[in-house]
Amino acid sequence: MCRSDLTLTLIGGPTVLIEYIGIRLLTDPTFDPPGEYKGAHSAVVHRKTSGPAIAVEQIGELDAVLLSHDHHFDNLDNAGRALLPSVGVTYTTHSGAERLGVNALGFTPFETRTLHGKNGKQLFVTATPARHGPVGVDVGDVVGFALGVKEPGDLIYFTGDTLWFEGTAEVSRRFSPKVVVLFTGAAEPRGRFHMTMGSEDALEAAAAFPEATLLSVHNEGWGHLKEDQDQLADVFVKFNVADRLTRFEKGIPLSF
Repeated sequence: MCRSDLTLTLIGGPTVLIEYIGIRLLTDPTFDPPGEYKGAHSAVVHRKTSGPAIAVEQIGELDAVLLSHDHHFDNLDNAGRALLPSVGVTYTTHSGAERLGVNALGFTPFETRTLHGKNGKQLFVTATPARHGPVGVDVGDVVGFALGVKEPGDLIYFTGDTLWFEGTAEVSRRFSPKVVVLFTGAAEPRGRFHMTMGSEDALEAAAAFPEATLLSVHNEGWGHLKEDQDQLADVFVKFNVADRLTRFEKGIPLSF
């Protein structure tokens, strides 16, 4: 792979623009301005504290959206939802596909499909397990995604909203991605326990994917996120693994 083949741009929160040999994808579209919001299928009110680095009108044509789940507003907001009908396909959970309808395709964890880009290139798209909170806390179905070129999962892994658990560990045993994008932030929407990865989970991922470049997203822009990128980086310094975590700034493309 040439170093310029893969470019990732953090829009804000969990929203990342992926560009690979002309194929363009977007994770969890969130483009609304700061304010208080509630998703259509959840009672949780989310407080957004900062807007996107790039407006939705500037994103351009997309081959697909990788949507970890549709029912939390910090993963799919009003502007993101309005974007979906213009995209070729939205990959998500089975329950999310039923709710979204047109252009949405549901996945079972470790199910793989082939995405054919408008430019004739292709990628393997594999859904990966996710557990959005402690055992026994049911917030609805969530998935992550692994993209592959020569074989499933050999390019990049997006964890989606999850903690580190046996399912994410299984991803590390099955796939060898070059880049791992961790949904961190140690989210505490109810003030009692983490719903997404904190620094401990990120350290587990660093050990499980020793050859991958690690990036962290979904750690800013929302009131329920308790650990930002600086705090996560400080933990990696203290554990002498600072070189494993690459800083990911909003609006600044990273090429690999």
